[in-house]
Formats: sequence, structure tokens, C-alpha cells
Amino acid sequence: MINAMRSALGYFGLASADSPRRADVIERMPGLTRRARAAATPDGPGLGSRLVLRGEISGEGDFQIHGKFEGEINVSGKVFVAEGAQVDANINAAAIQIGGVVRGNLSASTRVEIMPSGVLTGTLKTGSFSAAEGASVKGEIWVERAGLGAGLGARPVELRSGT
Repeated sequence: MINAMRSALGYFGLASADSPRRADVIERMPGLTRRARAAATPDGPGLGSRLVLRGEISGEGDFQIHGKFEGEINVSGKVFVAEGAQVDANINAAAIQIGGVVRGNLSASTRVEIMPSGVLTGTLKTGSFSAAEGASVKGEIWVERAGLGAGLGARPVELRSGT
């Protein structure tokens, strides 16, 4: 079943046959706990490591990026940006995990996690935020508690240099 799905995604240019399996990429990432490794393995279609895409992605479910993407991403699930991926986009999702390089405006209803290899430059609005040691974050971060109206309970944090 999994090989059939990989073949179908490859046919449509969403994953290449020689792209590393996302579980293999996660397993090689230093500094991740077993729980973080499990959480960093989203299900759903993705962009292979040797592919470049410009445009808009929208829909239900998760989306993962191992290559280069430029545009807009609006999904109901998790967006996973793998180590080595480059993204220049506005992203709106339930959760966002960054292991690669991301530039743009991000909005996640639940949480944003920057992994040790992750680099974020831009504006971020989320319910929960964490950045691992070694991650780089430059921009403005708004953390809002769930259930509060716009602007209520928001805590802006401006970061001027990498952390």
C-alpha cells in the first residue's frame, strides 16, 4: 500500500522515487526525543526533496515539504518542513513543524515547533511555540491562548537575532 502511494505521488511529481523516506530523515535528526520523532512524522502528501513548486496548496489533512516551495499553503492539518527544505510562503495550518528554512507569515491554530536545524524568518501567530536549542528565529511571534478573542491574551515577542 505504501509503495503504491509513493508511486502515485511520484507520478504526479509530489515525491520522487529516490526521495528519502520521511521516517529515515527524522531518525537522522540529532537532538530529538522519541516523542518528538513520532510527532515529527506527519501523514499525507508531500513535496519531494528534488522538486521545486510555486503556487498554492490547500485542502484537508497534512502536507510535508522536503524540496523547495514558494507560494501559499492553507491546510487543515500539520505542515512539516523537513531538514534541507526551503520555503518562501505564507502558511496557515493547525500545526507547523520546521526543520528547514522558512520565510513568510505563519499562522497555526495549535502550535509551531522549530527543530534544531530549523530557521524561521517572518511573522508567526500561534497557540503554542517552541524552538529547540540550535534553531534560528528572526521576526515577530504572537502566542495566543486558545478560546480568547482576537487580541485578548496575545503576547508579542520580537526577536532581533537568532536564538
